[in-house]
Amino acid sequence: MMNNYFIELINCGKKFNREWIFRRLNYQFNTGQAYAITGHNGSGKSTLLQCIAGNINFNEGDFKLPVDVEKHFQHISICTPYLELIEEMSGIELLAFHNNFKPLSNKKTIPEILALIGLGKTANKQISKFSSGMKQRLKLAQAIFSDTPVLLLDEPCTNLDKEGYALYQTLIQTYCNDKIVIICSNEEAEIHFCSQRIHINDYK
Repeated sequence: MMNNYFIELINCGKKFNREWIFRRLNYQFNTGQAYAITGHNGSGKSTLLQCIAGNINFNEGDFKLPVDVEKHFQHISICTPYLELIEEMSGIELLAFHNNFKPLSNKKTIPEILALIGLGKTANKQISKFSSGMKQRLKLAQAIFSDTPVLLLDEPCTNLDKEGYALYQTLIQTYCNDKIVIICSNEEAEIHFCSQRIHINDYK
């Protein structure tokens, strides 16, 4: 994993048709910091996260990275409600498949990861048979344990119960201290540890 990764936004803006989602956004994201993107539903939080991920282009401004933009995807991991899992696979198969193109951290083996998130006994069960909460735990593990310097999360506790919330807190606090963590959410329980806040409505 690359140390001292950064993402710098200089006067960035994004619009759909003639409507600006945000404009004149200047911000730098640095390693070892957690950031929250907040704003009312439909305000553009997820759009900004997708721009930071490089999946959507900004319409104006400069997007600076320590690597070529084309290689940015190799340095990020992401968990969002709209990303799907390969449900024909088991949990252990999915993480092994993922590891082939975006290596997982060597801090834990795949069976250890699955046990840690409460899916050890269902490691070989087809994901299509998982509950929504189990799927979310797996998506979080896939993102958090990827050996990347940037972790992007959109409403990370979607479908999680009280135990799932506690697990999320533990995973972030234990395994993400050396990453850039950026979270889209209005739920204080998901972002309370974020020392930096970006209120998307301030950039309309």
